[in-house]
Amino acid sequence: MNFTRWSARLPGTQRRAAARTEQTASPDRRGEGSVPAARAEQLTDDPPSVPAVDELRVREVLDRVPSLVALVHGPDHRIAYVNDAYTTAFGVRPLGERAREALPELDALGLFPLLDQVQRSGKPRTVKSRKAPDGRCYTFTCTPVAQGDGKGGSDGRGVLVFATDVTDHAEAAERLRASERRQRETAVTLQRSLLPQELEEPDDLRVAATYHPGGTEAAVGGDWYDVITLGGGRTALVIGDVMGRGVRAAAVMGQLRTAVRAYARLDLPPHEVLQLLDGLAAEIDANQIATCAYAVHDPNEGKLVYASAGHLPILVRDENGAVLRADEPTGPPLGTGGWMHSSGSIPLGPGSTAVLYTDGLVERRDADLDEGIAALENALAGATGTPQVVCDRLVRSAGVTPDHDDDVAVLVLQHPARTGPESELFRNAALELLGGVEAAPRARAFASGVLTSWRFPADLHDLGVLATSELVANSLQHGTPPMRLRLRRTDRRLIIEVTDGDDHLPRRRRAEPGDESGRGIAIVATIASNWGCRRTPGGGKAVWCEFALPRTQAT
Repeated sequence: MNFTRWSARLPGTQRRAAARTEQTASPDRRGEGSVPAARAEQLTDDPPSVPAVDELRVREVLDRVPSLVALVHGPDHRIAYVNDAYTTAFGVRPLGERAREALPELDALGLFPLLDQVQRSGKPRTVKSRKAPDGRCYTFTCTPVAQGDGKGGSDGRGVLVFATDVTDHAEAAERLRASERRQRETAVTLQRSLLPQELEEPDDLRVAATYHPGGTEAAVGGDWYDVITLGGGRTALVIGDVMGRGVRAAAVMGQLRTAVRAYARLDLPPHEVLQLLDGLAAEIDANQIATCAYAVHDPNEGKLVYASAGHLPILVRDENGAVLRADEPTGPPLGTGGWMHSSGSIPLGPGSTAVLYTDGLVERRDADLDEGIAALENALAGATGTPQVVCDRLVRSAGVTPDHDDDVAVLVLQHPARTGPESELFRNAALELLGGVEAAPRARAFASGVLTSWRFPADLHDLGVLATSELVANSLQHGTPPMRLRLRRTDRRLIIEVTDGDDHLPRRRRAEPGDESGRGIAIVATIASNWGCRRTPGGGKAVWCEFALPRTQAT
C-alpha cells in the first residue's frame, strides 16, 4: 500500500500541499551574479534550519508522535501503516494483512464494530479509557480518511486509528473512585449503625421498616426511622431526613435520633417533641436542615396523633382500602426556628395500615412530587399482607433499585383487626369515678371483677387490685374531675390507667415514717413492671402502671 496516496481529512491539508507544489515549480528569477539560497546556507556557520511542519511528509509527522497510530483501509480493514509508537507497544505488524488477524489488540478492545461504523458514516468516533492487552489505558479516536487519486477524486476509504495513553489519568480516576467508595462505605456503615438494629414490638401494632442507601454514584444521606414504646400501650413512630450527604449528614441524623428517643420518654405531645428538636437541630449545626414526622398511637383512641416539621404526609389505608393523606398541620423543617408546631390526628382503627416515608421513595427528577405521592397512594390502596410485605411492595412499585439516586426509608405499621381466640387476649374495661371518696371501694370492686373475668392468677389479681386502689386514691386526693379508671390487657401485659382533670404530674418520693401520705406512687413503682404519667390533650393528666404477664398467661 502506498502511504503517500492517503491523507487525513484535516483542514488546510490540500491548501498547504498546493502551495508547496507551486513553490517547487517556480524557477528562481534572481540575477546571474546572485548566490543560490542553498549555496548561501552552506557558506554560513549557522546550524541547518529545522523544517516547518508544512514541509514534513505526513508519515514523518506520524512516526514522531508518541501516540499510537494505525491506518487501515478497505471493507476488511487491511493494515496500511502503523507508527513507531504502535510497534513499540504491540510489536511489528505486517502491512497488507487483515486487521482482525494482524491487530488482535484492537479485537480485544472491541474496536472493529467502531471501525465499521466510522467507515460507513464517514464521521469520527471516540472511545475513552480502554485498557489494552499491554496493561495501559488508551483513548481511541477513529477518523475516516480517503485514498486520493491525485486528481481530487477518491478510490477508497480507510480509518485512521489514533490512541492516546491515558493510563496516569485512569489510575488517578480509579484512586479517586476508590477513595469515594471508602468514604461512602464508611457513611453507610455509620448510617446503618445509627438506625435501630431491631424495631421495638408494640403490643397493639405490627411494624416493619426498610432503608435503602443511594446508588454507588450517590453519597449516603441522613434518612432515619424509629419505633419507641412509651408505656401504657402507647407507641411513638418517627421518620426523618437530614438534608445533605455523607458522613456529616449521617452523624447529625444520629444525634437527632438519640434526642428524639430522649424527648419521647417525656411522653410529650408530638408538637412539643418537635419544638424541642427544632432548637437542638439549630444548636447542632445552624446550616443543617432536617425534616421529621413524629406520631403517637394510643390503642384506646383509635387514631394517630402527629406533628410534622416539613416532612411528607403520612398515608393511612383503612380496613376498606381507602387511603387518607395527613396533610395538615405541617411546619417548616427542623433547625429553622421561630415556628410554633402543632399536632393533628388521622384515624387508625383496627384493620388500618399507615406508611411513613422519606422523599427518596416518591421524588423523581422528571416528575412532580405530588405525582409521586399519588402513585404511592395507589400502590398502598392495593397493598395487603404483613407490614414487611407491604413495605417491600411499596419499594418495588416506586422503582427503587440498587442504583437509585437517593436514600429511601420506609416505616409501615398496622393496627390489626383481631378476631376469634386472639381477640380474647386484648380486652378493655373502663369506669367513671364519680361520687368522691366512695369511688375508691367501687374502683377496687370493679378491678377485682374484671381481673377475675380475665382469668388472671391470684397473685397478679391481687397486685392489680392494689395498684388500682393506690392510683385511684392518689387521683381522688390530688386530682380534679372528671376522673376515669381504665383497665387494658394485651397478649403481653396488664395496663392500669387513671385520668383526671388536674395537670400536676405526680413524682415518686421517699416518705418519712411519720408521714400520712406520699407512699402511693412508691408502692405502685415497687410492685409494677413499669409506671409513668403524662399530660393529656386539653388539660389533665394520666397516671399508669403495667404488669408483665407470665408467658403461660400471655399465650
